[in-house]
Amino acid sequence: MSSASAAASGAPHQASTFRILAAASIGNALEWYDILVYGYFAVTISHLFFPNANPTTALLLTFGTFGVSYLVRPLGALVLGAYSDRKGRRAAMLLSIVIMVIGTALMAVMPTYSMIGILAPIAVLIARLLQGFAVAGEFGSATAFLVEHSRERKGFFAAFQWFGQGLAAMLASLFGVILFGLLTPEQLSSWGWRVPFLFGLLIGPIGYYIRQHVGETPEFEAQGPARAPIRELFRDHWDRLLMCIGIVVLSTSANYIILYMPTYAIRQLHLPQTLGFIATTVGGALLMVGAPYFGHLSDRIGRLRLMVVVCVLFAVSAYPAFVLLVANPSLVGIVGIVCWLSILKAAYSGVLPALMSELFPTATRSTGIALAYNIAVPIFGGFAPLIASWLVAVTHSSLAPSFYLIATSLLSLIVLGIIHWRVRL
Repeated sequence: MSSASAAASGAPHQASTFRILAAASIGNALEWYDILVYGYFAVTISHLFFPNANPTTALLLTFGTFGVSYLVRPLGALVLGAYSDRKGRRAAMLLSIVIMVIGTALMAVMPTYSMIGILAPIAVLIARLLQGFAVAGEFGSATAFLVEHSRERKGFFAAFQWFGQGLAAMLASLFGVILFGLLTPEQLSSWGWRVPFLFGLLIGPIGYYIRQHVGETPEFEAQGPARAPIRELFRDHWDRLLMCIGIVVLSTSANYIILYMPTYAIRQLHLPQTLGFIATTVGGALLMVGAPYFGHLSDRIGRLRLMVVVCVLFAVSAYPAFVLLVANPSLVGIVGIVCWLSILKAAYSGVLPALMSELFPTATRSTGIALAYNIAVPIFGGFAPLIASWLVAVTHSSLAPSFYLIATSLLSLIVLGIIHWRVRL
């Protein structure tokens, strides 16, 4: 049996399986690594590229740039998602990783505000726009690539999207622990913050090489190139698109609240920055290991059932978790809440890509997944750190991030109910 036929049957050859998972996971890890590094080093970046007499204003400008760059993601989803449905999953994955490496290179060599003035924050914005455009196409094409290589284990295969993101969180957080622990503030501002971005440039060629040496998915080859995936998506599957947007809401809000935790630890709990990074390193490890397990579990007990339970757990536990953290502002406290949120995130997000893929046919799968994901992420994820910072400032409550998690979990829970009623997967 050929490797392609084996993959299609749901029991691919071991070497083929490794290449399939590595091709999606490594590229995904690189692209999310760059995004996470920007978020984890937000305080340092705010001083270097957005100087302001008010530290809160500088931080809001930094996160604002983080969020504004997400506005390009629906465009990237349409362009690269449609490219994937017309030209193939492999071709789109190669293109997205090239664009991401260009954005990473810009950040790695970017002169600061003190060197080139107003051009510095403009250049940061351009780099973030390129990264957002690349990631927009990555999720749809990589998810389609994974699920279309397995008929019987779609949940397990698709969950490796989050394996890559967990690995990215671990790498970015480890750099935070090491650099903030070993370097002086002057060294960190002078050159230390560039090290993680330079490291990202080393991963890019590896991801590109692996992707260049994997085959196209059996499902896409059997279906053939789509002629007009965008038109077909909006004409025939607009309701599925809205459902997908709704179920992504909780996944992305949880992801970016976890991303916000190092900044939260510094600004609200007055903890050393290294503690926040230690917490997110542990959280990344849990996501990396947990997502494939819960994806596998969803193949056995059903996707909707598992995701509904997790939505409820998010809604009832977010507020008490933050109460405990504020009452115990320590390494144990912040690691505890990040671990809990990461376990729930792994349980929900590990199932999410497979469910999204099952809502669309092969001809519009990449476009549908990419667009749904990249409409939800800018609104509910990209601006989540900014919203969390704003809520804390407005309510004068350190518990404010939990309000956001509760609201988004209830919204996704309602949409899961609609899917059960309308689609009956």
